[in-house]
Amino acid sequence: MVKILGGFFLLLTIAVPIAVTLAILTFWGLLEADISPLAALQSSMESLDSFSLMAIPFYILAGNIMQAGGISERLVGLANAIIGWVRGGLGAAAVLTSMFFATISGSSSATTAAVGTITIPAMVRKGYPKPFAAAAVASAGELGVIIPPSLPMIVYALVMNMSAADLFLAGVLPGLMIGFSLIATIIVVSNLMGFDTVAKVSPRQWLRGVFTAIKGAGPALLMPVLILGGIYSGTFTPTEAAVVASVYGFLVSVFVYKQMRFADMAQVLMRSALTSAGLLLIVAFASAFGFLLTINQVPHQVGLWISAVASSAVTFLLLVNLLLFVVGMFMETLAAIIILAPILGPVAAQYGIDPVHFGMIMIVNLATGMVTPPLGVNLFVVCEVAKLRIDQLTKPLLIFLGVLIVNIMIVTQVPSISLMLLK
Repeated sequence: MVKILGGFFLLLTIAVPIAVTLAILTFWGLLEADISPLAALQSSMESLDSFSLMAIPFYILAGNIMQAGGISERLVGLANAIIGWVRGGLGAAAVLTSMFFATISGSSSATTAAVGTITIPAMVRKGYPKPFAAAAVASAGELGVIIPPSLPMIVYALVMNMSAADLFLAGVLPGLMIGFSLIATIIVVSNLMGFDTVAKVSPRQWLRGVFTAIKGAGPALLMPVLILGGIYSGTFTPTEAAVVASVYGFLVSVFVYKQMRFADMAQVLMRSALTSAGLLLIVAFASAFGFLLTINQVPHQVGLWISAVASSAVTFLLLVNLLLFVVGMFMETLAAIIILAPILGPVAAQYGIDPVHFGMIMIVNLATGMVTPPLGVNLFVVCEVAKLRIDQLTKPLLIFLGVLIVNIMIVTQVPSISLMLLK
């Protein structure tokens, strides 16, 4: 098994795609154990045979429809009307837009792409350094998987046989806390460094601007109400909510905002299909790799090791945070959840940690991995939008990573932030 894990890190280091890495190592490990590789294929297919996983392509489709149909532009306009009057307000509006968008898309990369395409060029025009603008949007993009609905929450609930709706509720307050801390950071840095230019706005002008923006964004703002209201009222499941989001986004984009034509749907469907296929391949081969770990008793051995090293729940959670931070730098979030949740979840239960709280700890940690080099997916998205290299984001990114790490520690050590809405 040591050779398998060594090969895992070697393949990731040389930038082999995570799905291919997991497939190679699974087949190799099964052959080493004299087990037919057909077992890996069977495990992969069984993992995909799930109603809950249908949410992945539909939430991705909903995000792409919103991006193409003008919904994201109106959300940016509303956020800018609310907070754009302060120095640093446009950067803060980018975070606020990410929070709005996260209540619909369920995806970090979709949130980053939709918001970054509009806000990064606008921030540069208002005097923000391009690397700072890109780092701010990439950091805010992680809210796409923390504020419900969230694809990683759905996968975690599926793997751990839990309620996705409970995880959705648990993500609300941590998501708001992280979002407002990023807003405060941008405003403070902007005032210290002289970023952004603002004009004075009277209270009457501000109210008029907000009211106008709300009218324009009204149909878009109804979307999270429809999705989350339907889930918690029992009208439909989180998976069915993804279908509702896609249909509603299509109707608003085509018939209300009229920024998307029927002919545009072919490209939207193609882009959504390619993204969904990539993520579902990761889910399939991560499940097969998890099967390999199980037959080699890795979860059991890890549990014994952690129990021997961690003398208390506090020590255990500190070790978990360190592990997940490192894993998040190299592994895609869904793969990490499928592999690690069955290993760490039972150990957390031994320490009396609430399973919903532990799920939030994993998701918040792995969400931060989306903005950490070398494989942070949000960094690749903003670098493509801003035409920058990842190394150019390093200095401003450290500021936001510091804020995100503080939030991780708060979420970890204060369970009530995750569990308050469940009581």
